[in-house]
Amino acid sequence: MGGHRVVITGVGVTSPIGNSLDEISAALREGRSGVRQIPALGEIANMKTRLGAPAEVDLSPFPKKRTRTMGRVALLSTFATQNAIADAGLDPERLSSGHVGLAYGSTGGTSAAVVDFVEKLYFNRSLDAIQSATYLKFMSHTCAANLAQYFAIRGRVVTTCSACVSGSQAIGAGYEAVRGGQQEVMICGGAEEMDVVHAAIFDVMYAASSRYNDQPTESPRPFDADRDGLVVGEGAATLVLERYDHARARGARVYGEIVGFATNCDGLHMTAPSEDGMARVIELALADAQLAPDRIDYVNAHATATDLGDVCESRAVLRTLGAKVPISSTKGFTGHTLGACGAIESLFCLAMIRDGFLAPNRNLARPHPDCASLDYVIGAPRAAGPALVMNNNFAFAGINTSLVFKAV
Repeated sequence: MGGHRVVITGVGVTSPIGNSLDEISAALREGRSGVRQIPALGEIANMKTRLGAPAEVDLSPFPKKRTRTMGRVALLSTFATQNAIADAGLDPERLSSGHVGLAYGSTGGTSAAVVDFVEKLYFNRSLDAIQSATYLKFMSHTCAANLAQYFAIRGRVVTTCSACVSGSQAIGAGYEAVRGGQQEVMICGGAEEMDVVHAAIFDVMYAASSRYNDQPTESPRPFDADRDGLVVGEGAATLVLERYDHARARGARVYGEIVGFATNCDGLHMTAPSEDGMARVIELALADAQLAPDRIDYVNAHATATDLGDVCESRAVLRTLGAKVPISSTKGFTGHTLGACGAIESLFCLAMIRDGFLAPNRNLARPHPDCASLDYVIGAPRAAGPALVMNNNFAFAGINTSLVFKAV
């Protein structure tokens, strides 16, 4: 569509299956699951699910004086972003030059901070014990705001709090800002902390997995005939997006190029997915990338292991890309990391491009008969040299995204 070429020059991640690109690549190839039993869920009356996928990461090294306004979700985003900035080789002066912007999202802030604030306000009927920083931990844009302050970002700051497309919309917003010449560099991503609140939300919607409580690594099961819902995970991923000519001039390493992005809305229902809306966003991303459908070498699916979502998505992919494109959902490894998933799964795509493989659908033994007949990657990882990879994500209220990455 014209404009500057946009490449990825730095990555950082914390996830249920690793805290670096090398670690997550190895986990995807070795079939390691990050799902386990979460005892705290059993303490909630009528909670059916006992499963979660936490990120095992040490957040203690961050100085308390600079993180007093951060809850866990903001700390996770800071961990990933610090590593991405270091990986890209961006110096502090460049970060504060005004030529570097930020786009970041999550489904919300830290739930424990909300509880703390509300308990003291409504139950104690007093402001005496409420700390001034508590709100800053649970405000909807806590990740973007805290990252901007921590790294002294003086370019544009875009906050994408759009549930399960928060991370992918942030990457898309960064891509458009760099391509359009508004910023030379954009730091983009998404984060989510795991909390009983998130598990409860999907449990009351009958969308959380419970059949495999005693076999944690057997769930979730995207596209599988025996799937019974999603597993909540947590983590954060950050990508440094940069103008190609700028990256080349400074000799930066390039992980890949973003060549297409689209986002749209079904405009139909708050929770039910739409095959038409999903198909349309894929078509728009292909048009943005100026690619024919048969050029896509692999699709990283959003599929969360819910009944209707997996079916609609598979049929949308069949309509737009055909039956031959290899497809898998990596949520079988990590659970659903909600606001972080679009960014974490984008890193998974980059790992597959870099290391020459396609991750399998973990726990997919027998595709559900209602799902479209596609080339599901089943069992072992598939050796491949994907040059063009699509990452699709879908959120409540029918907000959809599609990103296209290219090997460079």
